[in-house]
Amino acid sequence: MDQDRNVTLRGERELTARVGHLLLGARREFSCAAGDLETWSMPGMRARIVKDRPLTVRKLFDARLLADEEGRRHLDEAARRGALVRISTTGLPYETIIVDGLLAVLAGPPGPGERSYTVVRSPDVVANVNALFLTAWNAAADLAEFRRSAPPVLDQESLRVLSMLGSGRKDESAARELGLSLRTYRRRVAALMKALGADSRFEAGLRARDLG
Repeated sequence: MDQDRNVTLRGERELTARVGHLLLGARREFSCAAGDLETWSMPGMRARIVKDRPLTVRKLFDARLLADEEGRRHLDEAARRGALVRISTTGLPYETIIVDGLLAVLAGPPGPGERSYTVVRSPDVVANVNALFLTAWNAAADLAEFRRSAPPVLDQESLRVLSMLGSGRKDESAARELGLSLRTYRRRVAALMKALGADSRFEAGLRARDLG
């Protein structure tokens, strides 16, 4: 790929085939901004980027990612692997990867068909993209700090589960009404209690009431 040539690729398969080796070859810094787990799913690659590598990894995520159990698990795992994780409350209109300040990958808007990814190698453009990323990064909150100071972000299913808890319904009845298996319902309850920082269902109800 030419140093000054910017190309647009279609879908993660082409992205991985064309620039996967460059993403895995980061030596100093790897920065990623994402609003969801789908934009940069890259099966088999995500863990290899941050595993056992002496580089600075910055991951900036939209706060809505904390609204579901999978998102929270992903953030915790990234932090456990040594990545610096911050949460943006203003939204992330541009989903981006930057490698060593030399390469940027910009995700196109979601839509029908495969998503497009623009790979940028032009030094001035990469420098501008990196500056925009750092501006958003500096305005964001550290993951642990965000969890301590911000109300938990709850998705619609969590709110329905919370409503069931508040009504005093038995687990079997609540699970049936929500169309969930008993095991799934209880797992959702446990995840909700963790998100609310509650040690009991009663405490979860009080915490939810305090948060409105």
